Amino acid sequence: MIPFVPNADTSLQLRRAFGHFGTGVTVITTQTEHGPLGMTANSFSSISLDPALVLWSPALSSKRHDAFATAQSFCIHILAADQHHIAQHFAAQGHDFGALDWAPGLGDAPTLSDCLVTFHCETHAVHPAGDHSLIIGRVSKVSERGDASAGLMFHQGKFGSFQTTD
Repeated sequence: MIPFVPNADTSLQLRRAFGHFGTGVTVITTQTEHGPLGMTANSFSSISLDPALVLWSPALSSKRHDAFATAQSFCIHILAADQHHIAQHFAAQGHDFGALDWAPGLGDAPTLSDCLVTFHCETHAVHPAGDHSLIIGRVSKVSERGDASAGLMFHQGKFGSFQTTD
C-alpha cells in the first residue's frame, strides 16, 4: 500500500485510486431550449425505493453542467455492454443525436432506443459537492429491455463488461 494525502499535487493519483471501483455506464439526457442534450456519466446510483430516488453527479467544469443542473426533468439510460459507442459519443459532445434512434419521453427528455433500462426523472434536488453537483431525481417511469444482456462497465479508464465468478 502506498499512502498519500488527497490534494492538488496528488489529484491524478486520487483519480487513479477512484478508478479501481468499477461502475456501470449511463447516458443522461434532457431537453433544452437549444434542443436535446446528452452526457455520459458513471456516477449514477440508486438512493431510495420509497420514494424512488436516484442520483448522478456532473462536474462543474463540464460545458453541459448548467443545462442539467437547471433541468426540470431528465432521463438516465443504463447502457448494455455492446453500446460503448453511445457512451463515447456523449462523452465527446452532447448535442448530436442525428445518428441515434431516440424519441421524446416524459418531460420531452430524449429517450434512446434499446438501452438496458431507462429512468425518467423529475429533478428533486441539486446539491453542491466540491467540484461536482449532486443531482437527485425522483423516478416517474422505468422501462426495461427485458433480456439478460450484460451492462457496460467502466474500470481504470476502460470500457468492458462484468463476468460472474460462479
